[in-house]
Amino acid sequence: MVSSSVSVPRLVVAAPSSGSGKTTVATGLMAAFAARGLAVSPHKVGPDYIDPGYHALATGRVGRNLDAYMCGPASVGPLFAHGARGCDLAVVEGVMGMFDGAAGEGELASTAHVAKLLRAPVVLVVDASSQSRSVAALVHGFVSWDPEVRVGGVILNKVASDRHEALLREAMESAGVPVLGVLRRTAQVDTPSRHLGLVPVAERRAAALDAVAAMGAQVADGCDLDAVMSLARSAGVLSCAAWDAAGALGEPSGPGATGRGDRPVVALAGGPAFTFSYAEHAELLTAAGAEVVTFDPLRDEGLPDGSAGLVVGGGFPEMYAAELSANEPLRKAVAELALSGAPIAAECAGLLYLCRELDGQPMCGVLDASARMSGRLTLGYRDAVAVSDSALAAAGTRMRGHEFHRTVVEPGAGTVPAWGLRSPQRRVEGFVQGGVHASYLHTHWAAEPGVARRFVERCRTP
Repeated sequence: MVSSSVSVPRLVVAAPSSGSGKTTVATGLMAAFAARGLAVSPHKVGPDYIDPGYHALATGRVGRNLDAYMCGPASVGPLFAHGARGCDLAVVEGVMGMFDGAAGEGELASTAHVAKLLRAPVVLVVDASSQSRSVAALVHGFVSWDPEVRVGGVILNKVASDRHEALLREAMESAGVPVLGVLRRTAQVDTPSRHLGLVPVAERRAAALDAVAAMGAQVADGCDLDAVMSLARSAGVLSCAAWDAAGALGEPSGPGATGRGDRPVVALAGGPAFTFSYAEHAELLTAAGAEVVTFDPLRDEGLPDGSAGLVVGGGFPEMYAAELSANEPLRKAVAELALSGAPIAAECAGLLYLCRELDGQPMCGVLDASARMSGRLTLGYRDAVAVSDSALAAAGTRMRGHEFHRTVVEPGAGTVPAWGLRSPQRRVEGFVQGGVHASYLHTHWAAEPGVARRFVERCRTP
C-alpha cells in the first residue's frame, strides 16, 4: 500500500440513459487533456472491457474498471488509487443511466454509487436532440434525486444549431447548473458497434486511433476544459490506500512471493479474438510468482515456451472462428496442455475456444461440448459459488461475476460444474475437468486474490 489518502483531481462522466454520449465525452476529455500534456488516469464503471481499450488509446495508460458489485464497494477507492497513482487528472466513465445499478440491489454498482465512493463531482452528458426548455427539468431531476451526488456541470450533446444552443443555455440558467460544453449533432465519430457493443480497439487499431483523436478534437472545441479541470480539482480527499497486487496477496512480489525461486510461465491469450481481460489479473499472477507471457491465438502456432498454465479470457472468437480453427498446431498444443493436467482458466470466449466446435468450426476439443451463436443476449451480474475444487478456486468459494454473450454452449455444464449461480435463477454452469476451469462467468480476481495464488501454485505442481 502506497498512501492513506488520494487527492488527484477527478470527475465522473454520467448520463440520464445509455446512448447519450458518455463514451464520446469521457474518451474525448481524456484525449483532450492528454493532448495538453497531462497524465490522465482512465476508468470505467462496471464490468465493460471494450470502452477501457479506447480510454487507453486516449491516455497511453491502462484503462481500469471500478465495479462495486464484483469487487465490493470497499475496493472502489483502492483500485481507483492504484490506477490514478502519479496522475494529474482522473476521468471515470459511468455506466447506463446515472442511477442504474445491479438489478434489485438499489444503487449498488451504479455510476452515482461510484461517484459517492470516490467523492467525485459528476459531469452529466445530456442528449438534447429532441428537447429545448425541457432539458432544465431533466437536469433538475438528476441533480435533486440524491443530494449526496454532486452534479457539477452539464455537457449538452447532439445540439442542432446556434438557435437550439441558445434555447438550451437559456433553459439551463434556471436549473442553476453550469453548461461546461456543447457538442453538435452533425459531428459524428466513427465508432462501429456489433452484437456486444463497440468493436474493440485491437480489431481496428488504426481506425480507433483516428476515432479517439476525433473525439478529443470535438470535445476540446466544444467544451470549456479549464472549467472542467476546475470542477475536477474540487473533488474531496479520498481516504484509502492504493490497491497493490502483492499487498492484496499478503506477501512481497517477485520470485520470493511464495517462498519459491522458480517462476512458472503462465500463457495469457490476447490479440483481436481475446481482448477481454482485467489488468489486475496479470498483475496478481505476477505478484504470486508467475511469469506472464501474452500470445495471440490467431497468429502464434504454439504456446509460449515452458508454459505451465494457460489463461484465456473473454473476447470475440465467434468473429474469428475460421482463423482460430485453421491454427491447428496451437489447438493441438492447448489440448496437450490440458491433457497433462496443467491449470487452465477459461472465461466466456475461452470456454468457446476449449469446446469441440464453434459454429461448426473445430476448436481445441478439450471439452466435449459444442458452441454456437444464438439470437438471445445473456446479460447480467451473477452471484456464484464454486461447486467443486479446481485449479482456480476451492469448493465453496463465493465470487460475484458477470455474464455477457450471445452464444450457447451445449451442454451448459459438465459432469463437474464450475459454478452454482443464484440469480436470476438457480443453476449450475461451466466445466471443471482435470486442471481446466471453464465458464461463461467473467470474474474480477481483485475481489478474491487467492485465486491467482492458487492458480500459480497449481502451475508449479499440477
